[in-house]
Amino acid sequence: MCPHLHHAQAHVAPDLESAFTVDSSRVTFGVGALREVGHRVAGHLPDGGRVALFTDVRLRDTEWYHDALTALRAHNLEVVVFDGVLVEPTDVSMGEGVAFARDTRADAFVSLGGGSVIDTAKLANLLATHPGELLDYVNAPLGGARPVPGPLKPHVACPTTSGTGSEVTGIAIFDLLSAHAKTGVSSPMLRPTEAVVDPRTTATLPAHVVASSGLDVLCHAVESLTARPFTSRPAPAPATSRPASQGANPWSDLGARQAIELIGRYLRRAVADGRDEEARHQMMWAATLAGIAFGNAGVHVPHAMAYAVAGRVRDYRPAGYPQDAPLVPHGYAVAVNAPAAFRALAPTAPFRHLEAARLLGGDTAGVGPTESGEVLAETMARLMRDIGAPNGIGGVGYTADDVPDLVKGAAPQRRLLDNAPSPVHEAELDAIFRDALRCW
Repeated sequence: MCPHLHHAQAHVAPDLESAFTVDSSRVTFGVGALREVGHRVAGHLPDGGRVALFTDVRLRDTEWYHDALTALRAHNLEVVVFDGVLVEPTDVSMGEGVAFARDTRADAFVSLGGGSVIDTAKLANLLATHPGELLDYVNAPLGGARPVPGPLKPHVACPTTSGTGSEVTGIAIFDLLSAHAKTGVSSPMLRPTEAVVDPRTTATLPAHVVASSGLDVLCHAVESLTARPFTSRPAPAPATSRPASQGANPWSDLGARQAIELIGRYLRRAVADGRDEEARHQMMWAATLAGIAFGNAGVHVPHAMAYAVAGRVRDYRPAGYPQDAPLVPHGYAVAVNAPAAFRALAPTAPFRHLEAARLLGGDTAGVGPTESGEVLAETMARLMRDIGAPNGIGGVGYTADDVPDLVKGAAPQRRLLDNAPSPVHEAELDAIFRDALRCW
C-alpha cells in the first residue's frame, strides 16, 4: 500500500487531512486531435454561440491554427480571435485579454498555444464571467486572494508546447510588473473544461523551446513527487475548500513517476532532432501527465524561486525566443534552481528524491538516503548540460550580489513554499539561491 494512503487511512490526527480529491480536465490526446475541437466546443453549446479563440500571433500562420479554426466553423460557431498574448504575460497583457473577453461577450473559450495563451484565456474567462479586477483574485500577499465565486464558461485548451501542463490545471501565472515578480491565480474553477492535446504541434518547436518546456515538465513532476504529503495539511472546513495544491498523494504520484521516466528517456532526443516524432510525442504525453500530477499535488521551491528569476531579468536573451526584450523562459527559470533546491530539501524525503533520480536515469546503485539529494542534483544537472540549458542562475545573468533581491522576490510565494517537504523561509532561500549560482 502507498505510504501516504496508509497514513491517510490509519494514522491521521483528527485535525489533519485524511482524503484527497482527484481533479482533471477531460483530456483528448492524439495525432489529429485538433480536428475535434469544434465537436468538443459544440458539446457545451448545443444552440451554437460565440467562441473567443485565444492564440499567439506567431501561430496564426500554422497548420494548427487552420485546423482549429476550420473545426470550430464547421460546427457553425462564431469565432472571434485574440492574438495579443505575450511569450511571458504581464498584468498589462492579461488586462488586454480580459477587456477583449468582456467586449465580445463570448459563450465559450478556446486557447491554442503554450501556457501563456492558456493562462491568458483562463483569466479572461474568469473576469468576463465574474465581477472584480485581476488583483482581487491574485494569490496573497501580492493580491486579494478572493475565491473564484463559481463556475466559468466552457474552455477547451489546446496546448502547442510540451511543457506547462496548463491545459489540465487550475493555475494561471503572469508577471506583476509593479512587483518585478511572477504571481498568479489558483483555483479549481480555472481548470479548463477540456484539453485537446495534439502532439503534431511539437514538430515546429525550436530545440531551445523544447529544452526549456521539457525542463518545466521535469520540475512539475519531481516537485509533485517530493511535495509535502497531503496528510500533513490541516483538514479543510468545509471539505469542498480543499486546495488545488493538496500535496503529494497516490494519484499525483502515478503521473509524476511516469513523466520523470519518459523525460529521462526522451528529452535529449526531442531536443536533438525535431524529426524524431516518437520523442517529441512522448514529451507531449509527459507534459500532460505531469500537468495532471501537479494540478493535484502542487509544485514548490524551484517554482517559487523561478518567479523572482524571471521577474528580475536584466539582459538574458535565449536562443529560439523573441529577441526584442530580456527574457528567462519559464522552464529555464525553474530548472536553474532545481538541483540546489532538491539538494537542500532531500533530507526530509530522501527516498522520494532517490526515486526521482533513479526514474530520471541516474545511477543510484549503492546510494544511501543521505546522498539522495546529491545524486538527484547531479542527474538533473547532467541532463540540463546535455540539452543546452543555462548553468544555474549565473547562466541567466545573476551574481551573488543579486541573491538578497532574488530572495525578496521569492519569499512572498507562500502558496508554493508552504508545499515544500520542509519549512522554507528567507534564510533557506538565501542558501539555495547561492548554491544555484552554478549547477555544474
